[in-house]
Amino acid sequence: MSRERVLILVDVQNIYYTSRQVYGQNFNYNAFWAQVSQDYQIHKAIAYAIDRGDTQQRQFQNILRAIGFEVKLKPYIQRSDGSAKGDWDVGIAVDALDYAEQVNRVILVSGDGDFDVLVARLQAKFGVAVDVYGVESLTAASLIASATNFYPIDEPLLLAR
Repeated sequence: MSRERVLILVDVQNIYYTSRQVYGQNFNYNAFWAQVSQDYQIHKAIAYAIDRGDTQQRQFQNILRAIGFEVKLKPYIQRSDGSAKGDWDVGIAVDALDYAEQVNRVILVSGDGDFDVLVARLQAKFGVAVDVYGVESLTAASLIASATNFYPIDEPLLLAR
């Protein structure tokens, strides 16, 4: 019996900040990969991150690559008013639409409600299931409702302190 082909899309900043805010811990990418690869054939896995250029961040990016993720980076932009810009929403959406015909399922790791429209489109236009992983208390209700399945990020998917 062949396993479903899956596309994994990880909104690294969203997961980092929500995991830290609620649990004070980091997301365990190795545990996540082990869990998903047990049930599915991973066709492509992409982690979207903001590049600040520091050594610790480069080490983290190398760990993601060693696990099996393609890492896509955007530069961190500091605006003149002190605010910062750096998200991958459009890039994630474009890649999801580009790869949807090659897979049976998309796994989106993010709690960002902006993705509810993308999830609905993937299901309606391409007939793929879309699973969402997110920190439940900080994941948009609209995203949870639009997902085929929602999996809360909690203890088994967090790095031990």
